[in-house]
Amino acid sequence: MKSEANLAAKRREVLREGERIIRKKCQKRPRRIPNHFLPSTVQRLFDTCKGVFNGPGTVPRLQDVQKLKLLLDNMKPEDVGLSRDLLFFTGKDSVEGTPTITYTTIYKCENFSLCIFFLPPTAVIPLHNHPDMTVFSKLLVGTMHIKSYDWAGPFEADDSKQGSNFRLARLEQDAVFTAPRTSVLYPSSGGNIHAFTAITACAVLDVLGPPYSVENDRDCNYYKELAHTTVTDGAERLDCDKRYGWLQEIDMPKDLRMDVVEYLGPQIIVH
Repeated sequence: MKSEANLAAKRREVLREGERIIRKKCQKRPRRIPNHFLPSTVQRLFDTCKGVFNGPGTVPRLQDVQKLKLLLDNMKPEDVGLSRDLLFFTGKDSVEGTPTITYTTIYKCENFSLCIFFLPPTAVIPLHNHPDMTVFSKLLVGTMHIKSYDWAGPFEADDSKQGSNFRLARLEQDAVFTAPRTSVLYPSSGGNIHAFTAITACAVLDVLGPPYSVENDRDCNYYKELAHTTVTDGAERLDCDKRYGWLQEIDMPKDLRMDVVEYLGPQIIVH
């Protein structure tokens, strides 16, 4: 009787072990996706922008701004196919000796655009605005000086004291930055009017939502800063306040040279 009980116990143990082995084999293991099947960083940028930008006349929600900025914070030059030995950084000069800026468009639609600007040392993109646009700028490579303004509100300036060809603006930043750095500007805040001066060779990835459009009154306007001595009609009260500046709209500077180049980085799949 005792031997039969021991035999039955062994049989039960064997059956239990067999069930454990079968269950283990049947369990689904996590499927690892090969790296070459994962979407590129540029593809993820495109997919994120599709959900962030809802078309002209809209501003992205704060949580969407944070999501897109986080993605840009983690982007590297190689994510868009850049290396420091590219011809973009050779500093080719125009006839007048002004460094030529090159740019390439990764993607553009009605709601947003993705482009990269390449600035050789000493190159300048003068003060310009981004009307009704939210802009994310990622400094991918280099060191540059950035100066930016927003238009002053009515509580800051008496319109009766402003001339017809200049306007008071509030200084947002005037500093030197080194890559990597991401900034965000809005239609009326964050430094919507800004200028870039390259100290070293620079590459800037710009995400604009919506993009420039002459047909939809979103053309790029250029400005120059006026010396305080040229501002009259009672504006002297702000002369000593460095937080403000007087800006005058001008035509596109004749010495500004921009060449278009083909984008050769990772491609986007539009779906």
